[in-house]
Amino acid sequence: MRTRIHHLVAQAAAARPDAPALTHRDVTLTYAQLWDAVSRAAGAFAALGVRRGERVAVYLDKRPETVSAVFGASLAGGVFVPVNPLLKARQVGHILGDCDVRVLVTTPERHDQLRDELDGCKALEHVVLVGGEGPAAFPSDAARIEVRDLGVDTDLAAILYTSGSTGRPKGVVLSHRNLVVGAESVSHYLGNTAADVILAALPLSFDAGFSQLTTAFAVGAHVVLHNHLLPADLVRLCARHRVTGLTGVPPLWIQLAGAEWPDEATAHLRYFANTGGRMPRATLERLRAVFPAARPYLMYGLTEAFRSTYLDPAEVDRRPDSIGRAIPNAEILVVRPDGTECAPGEPGELVHRGPLVALGYWNDPERTAERFRPAPGRDPGIPTPEPAVWSGDLVVRDDEGFLSFVGRTDDMIKTSGYRVSPTEVEEAAYDTGLVRDAVAVGVPDDRLGQRIVLVASPAGPTLDEAELLALLRRALPLYMVPARVDVRADLPRSPNGKFDRPALRDQVAATGAGAAPA
Repeated sequence: MRTRIHHLVAQAAAARPDAPALTHRDVTLTYAQLWDAVSRAAGAFAALGVRRGERVAVYLDKRPETVSAVFGASLAGGVFVPVNPLLKARQVGHILGDCDVRVLVTTPERHDQLRDELDGCKALEHVVLVGGEGPAAFPSDAARIEVRDLGVDTDLAAILYTSGSTGRPKGVVLSHRNLVVGAESVSHYLGNTAADVILAALPLSFDAGFSQLTTAFAVGAHVVLHNHLLPADLVRLCARHRVTGLTGVPPLWIQLAGAEWPDEATAHLRYFANTGGRMPRATLERLRAVFPAARPYLMYGLTEAFRSTYLDPAEVDRRPDSIGRAIPNAEILVVRPDGTECAPGEPGELVHRGPLVALGYWNDPERTAERFRPAPGRDPGIPTPEPAVWSGDLVVRDDEGFLSFVGRTDDMIKTSGYRVSPTEVEEAAYDTGLVRDAVAVGVPDDRLGQRIVLVASPAGPTLDEAELLALLRRALPLYMVPARVDVRADLPRSPNGKFDRPALRDQVAATGAGAAPA
């Protein structure tokens, strides 16, 4: 029985010790070797005095030591905190101090960059350095820890920090149950088996990125670690390792759709999956042409509940804009502000209930109370109401139960008395073929309430704003046509690879909205 996250590796090692588990560059570890590395890391943490529930932060790029440290912290009874390697020192210092990290695992170079911030981390007692010229962080002769029955599946397992609009990340607290059930649920609907080779292209600090490890280990599959640099690098890895599964976010897929894909790089791909936002339809069609034998999975999730919905690939042609229906072990409700369920076709807030719902935000009871509330429609006679996560996302359900994303409650644009979905404006922009990236934002306007500005990067050498606006006027109602187009070579992204909408909104508001469309 797998009740704790490290059991995924332990059981795979017992069942298939010689099978490949993890590849980084030219090194491949079998499941037996990976479990040995996890056990040594756990022994090292125990020797440092890590006690049950204490936090171990891992601030590394993707490499075998990252994986062994994360799962080793779990085996030692600690709580692992994977820190995005793209974060700056001030953000990392906030994370370490916010959750009272006891042990930090990082490289000598990263440690040097953090020195000024570490002075404020009062709970930090030990820094374990990986790489460099010193001794190995988890030496081969280190004491090993075997699997023990320690606690229950609702114990804390991890804290994943997501980017906040203020630049101060917030920590989502996950239990072992959250992570194990999530791994089993996702691997089930993706049809993962031990024969799969999964390319881990997203940050491991991102729930969808960490899922590449857990879904693979849940079935004994092979994970290839990659620190993303260029689209061509991913193409080469797909060919070299005969990758069968690849998950990305829309900005990454937009890049990959424009890459050259030789037959040897696509021949083995069984599925490609999107999460973290709506994939432009033009990008989806391009990827389906590039990967004709692969099944596309359009998914929706949030860190507070890991994954909520997916669209069966058989439905993609019928409803390419849908985010699908609930994944196994989840119930998805669409509700009005008063908690009553919306009728088909009526937009409402997506509410997720079930074992994937996180435990709340670390050290933030006020925000936890706002987002994690009793599940709507539950029997009021139950003494302890079941918590659900109120996503803040607006969706609409059709007559067959399929959901479509409308927008974030705080991303929706209110203009001329209309509520406008940014994704609808962005989709129209992508359909013109003139833009590579596009984000629509609303900025304050005394007359209209908000005015729409489209921030876009060109698909070619340049972008003609007048031509784009003319095409948008043909595709959209007048009230949805942007007041102007802010042309940029590249759009800012969060550390998880998503477009940084809060930053763009602030930047555009600071420069003014321009003239209204004619």
